[in-house]
Amino acid sequence: MAKIIKREEASLLWSEDSGDLRKKKDANKPQSINPSEHTLKIQLEKNKRGGKTVSVIMDIPYNPKYFQKLAKDLKKVCGTGGSYKETCIEIQGDHRETIKAKLEELGFKAKLTGG
Repeated sequence: MAKIIKREEASLLWSEDSGDLRKKKDANKPQSINPSEHTLKIQLEKNKRGGKTVSVIMDIPYNPKYFQKLAKDLKKVCGTGGSYKETCIEIQGDHRETIKAKLEELGFKAKLTGG
């Protein structure tokens, strides 16, 4: 016969240092985007992707709405799929030159990295 174990108290952890954690969510407020102030790096990656090649745009500032729209435009220009993540934009295939031309057309400084 199984024993019934009663849980008398919930195990809670209190920390006085951190304060209210809900306030920290506002720390990542979207930055205003002035394209001429930002240099974006375009890198080709193949590791951990099942042998598929992906063009990755890195060092993007935090502004999800702007960069989701930019990712959609880049996918349309390249004629391929891709995705937006908070730290980078991934475009399927080797489209570095096309991406660089489009970013420079929008006013960003673009640099090809990674060999």
